[in-house]
Amino acid sequence: MKIMVGGTFDPLHDGHRTLLTRSFELAGPAGTVVIGLTSDAFAGAKRHPVRSYAERRAGVERFVKEFDRGIGYEIESLSDRYGSALDLDFDALVVSEETLPVAIEINRLRRERGKRKVDIHQISCVLAEDGRWISSTRIHRGEIDEHGKVMAG
Repeated sequence: MKIMVGGTFDPLHDGHRTLLTRSFELAGPAGTVVIGLTSDAFAGAKRHPVRSYAERRAGVERFVKEFDRGIGYEIESLSDRYGSALDLDFDALVVSEETLPVAIEINRLRRERGKRKVDIHQISCVLAEDGRWISSTRIHRGEIDEHGKVMAG
């Protein structure tokens, strides 16, 4: 299967790791995962500072190599919410609860363009030890670390 997944991945936290791992599991040994990584310009719209595209890309590549199962992947720059998902021929999108609305919008726009609908695989957001979602924003605020451990404060 050809799978698409996207994000800013900064910092790369346990929620991102779950999202990427599920993408590779769905792709399977003969599959491919297309990882959309927000460009510097697009990531600049975030409410917190974001490391450079090159640094974030290196972090994603390090993680993918850590659990390498021989499944092919490519990383593409995202300059908007959709990237090549509107036009590329692929099988499924992997999203979190937070990004499900974007996946639904992608399928609507694909239909308008005469493209076939793709499957949407939603993962549950990973919870921090305080029972709230792990998020980059919470990590940047110093509330939790990348594994969801509550920081002493």
